[in-house]
Amino acid sequence: MAEPVDEYFTATISALSAPSAHREPRDPALQTCLDLFDAQLGSRHLDLAARWLRSQNKGYYTIGSAGHESNAAVAAALRPTDPALLHYRSGGFYLARAKQVPGSDPLRDVLLGLVAATEEPISGGRHKVFGRLELNVIPQTSTIASHLPRAVGVAFSIARTRKLGVESPWPADALAVCSFGDASANHSTAVGAINTAMHTAFQGVALPLLFVCEDNGIGISVRTPQGWIARTYGDRADLEYFAADGTDLPGVLATSAAAAEYVRTQQRPAFLHLRTVRLMGHAGSDYEPGYRKPDEIAADYARDPVLCTARLLIESGVLSPQQVLDAYEAKRAEVLGIAAEVSELAQLSSPHAVMTPLHDALADAVAVTERAESTTPGDATPVTLAQAINRALLDALESHPQAILFGEDVARKGGVYGVTRGLQARVGRARVFDSLLDEQSILGLALGAGLSGLLPIPEIQYLAYLHNAADQIRGEGATLQFFSDRQYRNPMVVRIAGYGYQKGFGGHFHNDNSIAAIRDLPGVVIASPARPDDAAGMLRSCVAAAAETGVVCIFLEPIALYHTRDLYDDGDDLWLAADSGDTVPIGRARTYGDGGDLTILTFGNGLRMSLRVTRRLAELGIAARVVDLRWLAPLPVVDVLAEATATGRVLVVDETRASGGVSEGVIAALVDHGYPGAMARVASHDSFIPLGDAALEVLLSEDTVYDAAVELVGSGALTPSRRTPTTRSARSADPDRSVPRSAT
Repeated sequence: MAEPVDEYFTATISALSAPSAHREPRDPALQTCLDLFDAQLGSRHLDLAARWLRSQNKGYYTIGSAGHESNAAVAAALRPTDPALLHYRSGGFYLARAKQVPGSDPLRDVLLGLVAATEEPISGGRHKVFGRLELNVIPQTSTIASHLPRAVGVAFSIARTRKLGVESPWPADALAVCSFGDASANHSTAVGAINTAMHTAFQGVALPLLFVCEDNGIGISVRTPQGWIARTYGDRADLEYFAADGTDLPGVLATSAAAAEYVRTQQRPAFLHLRTVRLMGHAGSDYEPGYRKPDEIAADYARDPVLCTARLLIESGVLSPQQVLDAYEAKRAEVLGIAAEVSELAQLSSPHAVMTPLHDALADAVAVTERAESTTPGDATPVTLAQAINRALLDALESHPQAILFGEDVARKGGVYGVTRGLQARVGRARVFDSLLDEQSILGLALGAGLSGLLPIPEIQYLAYLHNAADQIRGEGATLQFFSDRQYRNPMVVRIAGYGYQKGFGGHFHNDNSIAAIRDLPGVVIASPARPDDAAGMLRSCVAAAAETGVVCIFLEPIALYHTRDLYDDGDDLWLAADSGDTVPIGRARTYGDGGDLTILTFGNGLRMSLRVTRRLAELGIAARVVDLRWLAPLPVVDVLAEATATGRVLVVDETRASGGVSEGVIAALVDHGYPGAMARVASHDSFIPLGDAALEVLLSEDTVYDAAVELVGSGALTPSRRTPTTRSARSADPDRSVPRSAT
């Protein structure tokens, strides 16, 4: 089926008269337009080929670039070493960028993505994206503006790596560019990212970032009010505004060059408002006449940027109408020829093939921590959890010059709970600094910094605040290695203060026990330490894994245990522990005691509760061992199975919610691996956490754990051969006499 815009182009050019004489372009800008015309033609025929592939059941849903081809001039105004984060209508930009780098075959690149072929050079057949390492085009899968916070982070890091003397993939005078649509400009993520850029520039911090808003006036079927983008961003302090009409390719080229020069020389952000037109509907499956009148759609054909460039070249005497038509049809034949070829290529055909980047990243991370040898001297002084984390953070900053630590209140104040106290004074304000109060911007800064040669350690002040910005990890951070086949990585260690049981400062924003939003993220490491020595070692492991393999690590810190000193009795100091300076292998649990009657699997605050309950159980003659999972992803399945099998009875103690909580995954892992013994679990209620003592009504308690343990074991289930002397059980539950067999 012929596309009306295709027919309109051919008919319009055929009706034009050739100029009296052909002449070579003397104006350099006109010569550039002639070169860019080829990229525009390529982009148009890629969209037409996408429609053809779908009609042959050989292609997939895609959002085309038709009507946006003037973004090729933006690429021409930049350098191929400027990192680019492109949205889905940036076909012209991608092709023009590729012409700046010898040896690339961008038409084939895009077509390979359209058919999800394994030969596709960036994602390996996992997605149709604009991306290639050699072109410094970072693949984006976002259909909204979720890549803008990362773009801010990339721009920030261009200057910050230079200041720190850290090697970066980008030249010192590079700028970052990101493109997005007018509808996406209204998304809170875009608004937050642009605000962050302005906030940064206002403080005099270098941020060479060019925002490119490609304004076609409609988001799927919803119109953007005419003049809205210009009114919103046309006169903003700390954000220079440039505007160009996409039908005027020389004008776009000149304006883009001016915007790039401003950003590069001033090291400040700018907003390029590129007025475009949307042709051929929103996407392959979109039925545009369902919400736009036919005459309205047809009226846009005259604003086709490919047609407008062709008119310019004809009127300037550079090409004749026939030469334009010949070039147009030659490009059609070239693109369709490649499309037919690649449509027969292999696609990913097994779970292993699809998940290889995820599996390899996680396996590499585990291997790094299994072979890691500590270079940090131990300290025999017992410390609290907060002190241990502070020490490990200082180790990371001193041993990794590319490491930066930032978040809300982390610098001068040292965090709400003093965990980062003194670190800025030790390593300087360029490496430990406060952020603005926006979690999307904090995580976006980390995502961009990790791409740019830095090792970011951002802090999310409370677990509940993560939910404001979870997509920055879910949709951006966790997916990058997957959709770039590990060619791009964003290493980061996200510290989050969380869980319940905080006294005196509660409520659901400061006591949050929901981690369902991150538990199912493939390829992400989730650490959940409870003891000071584990916290230090696990943090070192996360830093090493992120630095060497590029994985995203989430480090959940139990607020209620930050300054805890005692385990059983006031003044016993049994929760304090010395930091050995070692690392802890990712995915390995730690076992306390060797009781033969019951295995308690737990983590976080549950560890302290379970150890206290174990002493009470010993008074009944029940000998229990307690297993601290420590790692919630990947779960320490091997250790869990071994310790569960040792007793034949398992109680999972889970401080998170019964629905979507950790215990669901632990029980499922036992079942999946054929564990034949008895199982039970206790968890907090499916409730938000209220203020004050009412919180204890819905949070898991020691009494609940105790009752469940007694019920599971049962007084008649014990046999003399399985009993352990009471004194030994009580003694083996003490942390300082624990037997961490699984950790060695």
